[in-house]
Amino acid sequence: MPLLGLAGGVSSADSAGVVGSSVYDDPEGGSLLEIILGRISQDPFNLVATLIFFAAVIHTFFTARFNALAHHFEQVHREAILKSGRTADQKPYIDAKDDVSFRATLFHFLGEVEAIFGIWCIPLVISMALFYDWGAVVSYFSSGVNYTEPVFVVIIMAIASTRPVLFFAEQCLSKVAFLGGHSPLAWWFAILCIAPILGSFITEPAAMTIAALLLGRQFYKLEPSNRLRYATLGLLFVNISVGGTLTHFAAPPVLMVASTWGWDLFYMLQHFGWKACIGIFISTCAYAIIFRKDLIELNTRARKIEEDRAKLGTVVLSEEPIPHWVTVVHLGFLAWTVFTLHQPPLFIGGFLFFMAFIKATAHHQYDLKITKPLLVGFFLAGLVTHGGMQAWWLDPVLSRLGETPLFIGSIVLTAFNDNAAITYLASLVPAFDSNVVLQQAVVYGAVVGGGLTVIANAPNPAGQSILSQYFKKGISPMGLLVSALCPTVIMALCFYFSPY
Repeated sequence: MPLLGLAGGVSSADSAGVVGSSVYDDPEGGSLLEIILGRISQDPFNLVATLIFFAAVIHTFFTARFNALAHHFEQVHREAILKSGRTADQKPYIDAKDDVSFRATLFHFLGEVEAIFGIWCIPLVISMALFYDWGAVVSYFSSGVNYTEPVFVVIIMAIASTRPVLFFAEQCLSKVAFLGGHSPLAWWFAILCIAPILGSFITEPAAMTIAALLLGRQFYKLEPSNRLRYATLGLLFVNISVGGTLTHFAAPPVLMVASTWGWDLFYMLQHFGWKACIGIFISTCAYAIIFRKDLIELNTRARKIEEDRAKLGTVVLSEEPIPHWVTVVHLGFLAWTVFTLHQPPLFIGGFLFFMAFIKATAHHQYDLKITKPLLVGFFLAGLVTHGGMQAWWLDPVLSRLGETPLFIGSIVLTAFNDNAAITYLASLVPAFDSNVVLQQAVVYGAVVGGGLTVIANAPNPAGQSILSQYFKKGISPMGLLVSALCPTVIMALCFYFSPY
């Protein structure tokens, strides 16, 4: 995502209400600490914006606690209604407002991962207005950041989650799952290996949407153990992050630097693609071995369900087949959206035509699911807004690292910022212009670390939004981090220590 108009640089007095200058008077030969402190003194808003950003990151670790409080307040409110001598569905006009618990609703909102960065945009806007002026706020939001990718993700998620596209993907992956007798293990392996690689052609957000929906239908509905749920989620996020690197247009962190550094399809296949395929296969096999008992138990459970259905004579109704021409049209809209991903008027216009087509073929469709895509888009828009103000400290950090520290540092930084932001900032550092080794190191780290947190890679919020329903207490950021560590290490070894 192009993070234009990065924060910092000039003091409030000299900026004339402009946020986004990247001109600093850094001390010549100064240490990293001296440069950081100097930039804070030149523009104190740098520190404020970063503190607000890290407050939002910390907030993501407390979502489970906020949701627990929301359920507690709902229970307390329900008991209060019962004690009052009326049922919850009785709504006397004099006190209808009491049927809704404000505290429960508030904490439920605070516990929504997709809303967090949007929520923390409120203090960011207030701080920006106080440090600069209202004109600076308007300027930053209108031209300082680019919201093309959040809008694109909303549309690509909506199209990818439709019945014809999902059915087509399921039929394709079924050919692979057939080799394992269509068991839960076979579906698990097929989805986690094949769907991420598809991300190199239909973009990572679309691949994430399809993979998450199919995992829900073929795997999570069987209620695997909690540790296997998290392991699958972490593996999915890591595989998707590297699976889009076979091409130069599908993975956001690659897209940010491809044109600047002259990376084309052949370059990506030679230096990234084959490594990604090997890493995905090894990581998935490793988790299949580690969790073999859980997966075998899941196979047994699935067979028992089928046997119980047979004994009871339960008939599982199959869905009406979808005409091939409807599927072809859907895939055409998907291709159009990918092809025009840099031209919002074109892919938004295409989506309007797509909604008309959905209406005309409603008897072959599920209801168009737009709520989750909108929440994911809101999450990414908030992340872009905050991320655009972190260049003042990311730039000097990246420019001072050698190959190995840069690779490791890129992985670590990616966990706290969108990986596309890391590579975009690297493309602006002069030291990277002619150094292929540093270029590869920073992008290797960015894609390898893209599964560690929900904010590390743009498609992750889509996967979390779809799969969170299968986690009773919501998805724990620490649980995701721990489950993604093993495949992240495997990917790091595959990318960094392989030839080329």
